[in-house]
Amino acid sequence: MSGVETVDVPVTDGVVVAPMRARHLRGVVELEAATNPRPWSERLFRDELRMGPSRSYSVALREHVVVGYCGLMLNPDEAHVTTIAVADDLRRQGVATRLLLVALRRVADRGLDAVTLEVRITNRPAQSLYRRFGFAPGGIRRAYYRDNREDALVMWAHDVDGDDYATRLDGIEATLPSPLVVAATGPDGGSR
Repeated sequence: MSGVETVDVPVTDGVVVAPMRARHLRGVVELEAATNPRPWSERLFRDELRMGPSRSYSVALREHVVVGYCGLMLNPDEAHVTTIAVADDLRRQGVATRLLLVALRRVADRGLDAVTLEVRITNRPAQSLYRRFGFAPGGIRRAYYRDNREDALVMWAHDVDGDDYATRLDGIEATLPSPLVVAATGPDGGSR
């Protein structure tokens, strides 16, 4: 076939990570109710979005439907993953990995060197994911989860603003089954 040039076009899984906006809240709250025994309210998410630069929330969208979300609290010295959830039918397909890649790069871009989170002591799959991102156990919060009084494992990742951690994130991204697609934020705050 002379004159025809073949071009490799990346195949994606249709998941795009974008900044969470008010227009996403209905889908976020529905997913929150489906994945958490004590779900956050729409008002709480709305209040978090109003917190300005001390918060950073992202959604994973597939065909404009919320299939995951992740939130960060950004303190002067460290960050805290406040929430992360993925639709049941998309778990173990890289959605949480995509959300964490975006979140932890945001932490590094802010010059913060440590990030923490709590995870249910029985949630081994989530703990495994966090370990992949360099999180290590740092303690236990007894009876942290109010629905069943389950303990939380506190996990920390350190030196997230360093070159070694950036290399770790690049390595994790390279293992994704399709490219990481991140929607940019325009000057008006909307996604493009």
